[in-house]
Formats: sequence, C-alpha cells, structure tokens
Amino acid sequence: MYTSSGIFIHFFTVDLPLSAVMEKHVNILSGGLSTELEAAGFMIQGDPLWSARLLKTNPQAIKNVHASFLKSGADVLTTATYQASVEGFQKSLDLNVDEAAELFHVGVRLAREAAEEFNAQSPVKKNVIIAGSIGPYGAFLHDGSEYTGNYVTDMTIEDLKNWHRQQMRCLAMSGIDLFAFETIPSQKEAEALVLLLREFPNLKAWLSYSCKDISSTSYGDKFKEAVKIGMGLDQLVAVGVNCCAPNLVSPLLMSANQNQDPKTGWIVYPNTGEEWNHEFGWQGRGAEKHILDSVQEWINLGAKWIGGCCRTTPSDIESLRQCLRPAT
Repeated sequence: MYTSSGIFIHFFTVDLPLSAVMEKHVNILSGGLSTELEAAGFMIQGDPLWSARLLKTNPQAIKNVHASFLKSGADVLTTATYQASVEGFQKSLDLNVDEAAELFHVGVRLAREAAEEFNAQSPVKKNVIIAGSIGPYGAFLHDGSEYTGNYVTDMTIEDLKNWHRQQMRCLAMSGIDLFAFETIPSQKEAEALVLLLREFPNLKAWLSYSCKDISSTSYGDKFKEAVKIGMGLDQLVAVGVNCCAPNLVSPLLMSANQNQDPKTGWIVYPNTGEEWNHEFGWQGRGAEKHILDSVQEWINLGAKWIGGCCRTTPSDIESLRQCLRPAT
C-alpha cells in the first residue's frame, strides 16, 4: 500500500525470505538498546563491555528491551554485541574461550525469542530481521578511539580482518539473518569487514559509518569515497551512517548519492544529537532536528533502512512507525 505521503509500504509475514522482506520496503530499525537499559537502572556507561555484560549477568533485561522496540514497530533487532568480543569477555568476565563464544549465541537467541514471542502475541505477524552487531575495533579498546578511528593508522587490513573474524564466526554460527557492521569510523576498517564478509558467503550485511561532519567519516575519509567500497556488492544490503546528529544525514547522503548503486540502499540511524565524551558520558544538547523531520527526505534520497541509535527510545521508534505506517 501507499501512505498519504507517497511512501510504498510492504507488509510482510513470518514465512517470507529475507530477500522478499527487503524488496521495496522501508525497514524500521530499533533504537538505542543501551538507553533503555540505563532507563531501567543498569549502570553500563564506563563498562568495557557496555551493554554486552548483561548477556551474562541479566539476559532478560536485554530481551525486555528487544520486546519494547518490537511493540513500538521495529522490523529489525540488533544484537547486544556491539562492544562484545571473545577476548573482552574473557578479560572482563573471567571466562574461557568457549564460554565467551557462547555469549554471542545468547545475544542472538534473546533477539530471536523476543521476535517469536511478539508474533505469538500479536495479531499482525512480521518477519523480524535479526542483525548481528559488529562494532569497530576501537570499542574493544575502550579508550574513546572508536570515535576517531585513529588506531587504524598502525593496523593493516589483515590485522583488522583477524580481529573481527572471531566475532563474526560466533554470530554466523548463532543463526543471524545478517551482519550489522556499525559505527565504523574509517574506510580502512570498512574495507577489512567487506573483504572478511566473503568468508561468509551465505550471509549478507549492512555497513554503516560514523561521521564527524557533513562530508567526512570520523577518521576523516570523504564519505562519498568511503561508501564506494560497498556499492554494488551482492552481500551488502545497505550502506550508510549511524550514531551522528540527524542534521548531518541528508548532507552526507547528498554528497555521496552519485556513487549509490540502485541495488544497495542507504541505511540511516542517527542518535539524538548529543556527543559522547569518554570521561563524562553524553554531553551537549540534542539536535534541533528530530528524526521525523527528515524521514521523507532520507527516503527520497534512497534510504531503505531507517531507525535510531544512541538515546533514541521506543517512543521515538513508535513515532517513526506512525509516520511511515499510519494505518497500522
């Protein structure tokens, strides 16, 4: 059906394959998982594992957040593994390799169970996409370098591939629908991930950069050049930007639209505009523009996956759903 604003919306059921779900459809992503965990009273800021610690200590809390985003209208759940790594779990939770790897399975299972329970209780069934989150190497370092990408200066493509391979294997074995390469600060690390994706030929992914201004990734690569490495590749369903202020998104997409391949749509899921300080947490005021102010513009520019990142709530996702699907 078409909404009053002219957006084509495809309603889907649980028996459709992933390729059919993505066709001619605006996929609504979930929002800030950590935001909701903090609202529930969990202290995760400053934790080297961030929300991934709760995969061990309180998995039900993560499942509850997944459920809240599904009820708000999300089509896609991203696992709580952004800051997870086998090495990190071993160091911070005193686990062996097998126990650390198992926590990735827990992350996928929680999302899958939330989706199954939603469909069991809802009269409107939907094929929830489970995206296995792969964050940048800097997230493991826990020194704020994920927001600059400076570590890639001293790393080779092979170094980065070797780091990410173990996490990707764990998620692939856990039954994800696709990988979410997210908040990637540099073209170099993105290239490593895209090359590594070839080792998982049966899985697809999206690639999303973090950006510091209207034309550059957080590391300083030109966004319009950085997106080229993902365009036209059969395994990539979308390329784009996340965890930046909403007002940066349209200029970034416009700067790179000449390099967009029609088969690879944009993915955009900004935060609410504050900036993260490694020592003091979220600082500054939120962006003047809300996600809803720009949704139609992003769709016109080719966005096929839209949602929110840090500080976006189920209420924000509900508003986004109402904007895209007012009849549901």
